[in-house]
Amino acid sequence: MFKIEEVKLQLLADLDKINSMEKLNNLKVEYLGKKGKITELTSQVKTLDNDKKKEFGIKLNELKKLFNENYNQIYTKLNEELINKKLQSEKIDITLPATKVKRGSKHPMSRVQEEFEDLFLSMGYTIYDGPELESDENCFQKLNIAKGHPARDAQDTFYLEGEYENYLLRTQTSTAQVRAMEENKEKGPLKIVCPGKVYRRDEDATHSHQFMQIEGLVIDKDISMADLKGTLELFLKKFLGENTEVRFRPSFFPFTEPSVEVDISCFKCGGKGCNLCKHTGWIEVLGAGMVHPHVLEMSGYDPNKYQGFAFGTGIDRFAMFKYSITDIRTIYGNDIRFLTQFDRRDEE
Repeated sequence: MFKIEEVKLQLLADLDKINSMEKLNNLKVEYLGKKGKITELTSQVKTLDNDKKKEFGIKLNELKKLFNENYNQIYTKLNEELINKKLQSEKIDITLPATKVKRGSKHPMSRVQEEFEDLFLSMGYTIYDGPELESDENCFQKLNIAKGHPARDAQDTFYLEGEYENYLLRTQTSTAQVRAMEENKEKGPLKIVCPGKVYRRDEDATHSHQFMQIEGLVIDKDISMADLKGTLELFLKKFLGENTEVRFRPSFFPFTEPSVEVDISCFKCGGKGCNLCKHTGWIEVLGAGMVHPHVLEMSGYDPNKYQGFAFGTGIDRFAMFKYSITDIRTIYGNDIRFLTQFDRRDEE
């Protein structure tokens, strides 16, 4: 009994010294651990006589109750203090302006290309991807542009060193026509569009040495100029608006015959004439025509059996129209100030 009273007095003295969770945990080990003071008293019960066990057990339980009540009380108090301290140190002043998280945005060229692809896919076309490094044969000769042809001068481009007569960076996505026709072993109908990069030695506000084109090709029986006209009118009105007027002018391309330049009514002035359309009311947007019989024949098609039409335009040009971009070089400049203008959540 004397031992229990001695441990009780020591416990009360130790409880007064507790001022942290660490000390409280140490106190628990000191009294209730494997070799703790209360644990040792509990182990002595079996050594007592039966007439003393009851009284000893009552006193021991009172000691355990005293410890648990004080332990829980001190733990609750210390835990509240820790929480309040943490809340005070980590509080957020919600009156301060939020820090904007930098967020990427889709490039305007990607937006326009995806719109083109979605439109042509809905019209039954297949997306075809051709390589940017091409042979002279595919880039010129099989498009009816022989060596020494003056049309090559307008497409002065980048040749591989030591391969001037053989390989170059493609000047137009029309090279995809050749590859698609040659890969079609059955020589049956084709309906493709090919978007991609092309390269020419140009550099000014409206031209870039690297730019994006999209080429369309349709080959089938009984294809006529009326099919080409209907396709392009539908494409341009869907992309630029139903009020857009379309005009076809005779032109020349070595790989199409007949060939046309396609103009649209100026979307800025509505065809009245302004500085954008050079006061003509019209803006040239693409070239097109019926696939030349020689081009069909060189790729294995019988021009007496199949006809086709092709068209090509610059994706960059439509991006400039759509987003009022005045200098094509800003599209490829990687200036974050330019790109953040197209962070549009409404399209997501």
